Amino acid sequence: MKLKTKVLTKHIKLINYWPPFVGAGIKIKEVNQERTRFLISLRLTSRNRNLFGTQYGGSLYSMTDPFYAFILIMNMGNEYIVWDKSANIEFVKPGKGKVFVEIKISPERINTIKEEINEIGKSTYTFDTQILDEHQNVIANVSKEVYIRKKTYTPA
Repeated sequence: MKLKTKVLTKHIKLINYWPPFVGAGIKIKEVNQERTRFLISLRLTSRNRNLFGTQYGGSLYSMTDPFYAFILIMNMGNEYIVWDKSANIEFVKPGKGKVFVEIKISPERINTIKEEINEIGKSTYTFDTQILDEHQNVIANVSKEVYIRKKTYTPA
């Protein structure tokens, strides 16, 4: 495991002190031991409130942004390049208070992805999640597309 992956794995909760997350009010609440599941919260503050008094859409997206790539980097190893490729967020309902998102990829899916990449060299994968309020109401649907390539891959 390379130093970058080791540091990310060991100190993942330090991201809570990353200025964009601090400013937006984003916080990692839970990380499972396997580093395949994150629970992230976003509280409504004067810094992330929009003109309508609800959660700013950019903050809602930001709370989902790096975590699928983080999970894949920490669990696949340094033989792979992992990049966020695209994202889509569908706002369903205004966020009027604290909101939460669970970002997870099963170990089985990670293994399947590794097997596919080892066979074909590169691919793109889509992951979906929902941002929920404290009453489990859907605030937004988020879809993330992640590009993964074997470092040794060379096109034929």
